Amino acid sequence: MSDSTASPFRPTAGLFLIAGPCVLESEDLNLRIAGHLAEVSGRHGIPVIFKASFDKANRTSRSSHRGPGLELGLDLLAGVRAETGLPILTDVHLPAQVPVASQVVDVLQVPAFLSRQTDLLEAAGASGLPVNIKKGQWMAPEQIAHAVEKVRSAGAADVAVTERGSAFGYGRWIVDMRSFEVMRGAASCPTIFDGTHSVQLPGGAGTASGGEPQFIEPLCQAAVAAGADGLFLEVHPEPETASSDPASMLPLDRLEPLVERLQRLRLALHRDSPSVVS
Repeated sequence: MSDSTASPFRPTAGLFLIAGPCVLESEDLNLRIAGHLAEVSGRHGIPVIFKASFDKANRTSRSSHRGPGLELGLDLLAGVRAETGLPILTDVHLPAQVPVASQVVDVLQVPAFLSRQTDLLEAAGASGLPVNIKKGQWMAPEQIAHAVEKVRSAGAADVAVTERGSAFGYGRWIVDMRSFEVMRGAASCPTIFDGTHSVQLPGGAGTASGGEPQFIEPLCQAAVAAGADGLFLEVHPEPETASSDPASMLPLDRLEPLVERLQRLRLALHRDSPSVVS
């Protein structure tokens, strides 16, 4: 675990990036993805946090692959940090997972479906680590302030919130681009856009989620223009072979060109105001 006083969320004129596979896969693949992310970070000066889940507890079907589990998953994440030096983020689903995960990772994430679970939010806050809270798909942007208050009241000083779309009828998420300014004002913290989960079609592939990955890049551009401070992207060298969410992942070779465009856009928009979060 790195120094928790150093914020991984950097609300400056530049962007920060949270990226990695949906769920941990083989050690070789994890390191391949993380190594590419470290290179992109170095070439473009963009802070990158490697993300991957040790367990996907909210899969569509009981038969869906969930991941390597807590113990092996944390070993794999520790290996990624040791090899690349990138800070590490992972999801926690239960309060009991927090003290174990917090010994290994640098950032804890509360999944959207659990963003009202008080015990989990308070446990994450009490860890002392930075916490990223994904806004529930049923939640109005300003309501995320209640989740942030739960985390902060338990001790977390460094919190970010992520927009991943809102439910629009059945089987589709819609992104309200006003959310970034509304969430920032309500919760006084950096706002992040999840460019890959936002294009999911829940249950759209029968026993798994479908997706519309052709909209990842234009939605990311729109989110940065609307004021998002950071991006969350699930990436994979061969999305069709991914163990989780193959239909809504960004191909790894598309990441760097997208980062370049988004950085130029962000800097152009905020050239006269180097910090958009006080």
